[in-house]
Amino acid sequence: MKITALLVMKWQGDSNDPVILAIASDLTQFGYFQRSSAKEFIVFLGRTVAKRTPPAQRQSVQHQEYKVHSYNRNGVCALGFMDDNYPVRSAFSLLNKVLDEYQKNFGDSWRNALADSTQPWPYLNEALVKFQDPAEADKLLKIQRDLDETKIILHKTIDSVLTRGEKLDSLVEKSSDLSIASQALCSTGRQGEPTSAAPYYRSPGGG
Repeated sequence: MKITALLVMKWQGDSNDPVILAIASDLTQFGYFQRSSAKEFIVFLGRTVAKRTPPAQRQSVQHQEYKVHSYNRNGVCALGFMDDNYPVRSAFSLLNKVLDEYQKNFGDSWRNALADSTQPWPYLNEALVKFQDPAEADKLLKIQRDLDETKIILHKTIDSVLTRGEKLDSLVEKSSDLSIASQALCSTGRQGEPTSAAPYYRSPGGG
């Protein structure tokens, strides 16, 4: 079981792209020279999913052997990149806790955010380490009873969360989050050829 990244973004359902408020990641499973591209794609995929998670909604998007879990609470969206073995309820318990802590630490300051934050948030890095063990997240479930009563929308592929007519390939090409090298790596992975960061790059039909 593995958490690769946790993100907090601002998105209020408007036409603007989500803004990163905080991010923490552990990319040690990727090759050294693939890590920057892997992080770029995590940001891209996180922004893509956040923009399609309306306020008050929880959803999980399957992408190869990974899931991107997303919870938008009144315009602040927490996302977690976990492997397929990390329990869904535990994942959303963690995202709920992240949003609680963000609100406690920063209040409504997020409303004024216009650009991605580059300042580290120590709590998010600590949570990334602590909650690698789902049992830690399970402890939170006992005090988050409302989670059991909340519907979680499950998407079997990243394509199913996109608006009709949208294609992941075209979003990759247009994205300012991805360097030319990352776009090329994504294209290679989606064709099914082996890459160190392939799990994040392959399309549902590739490989």
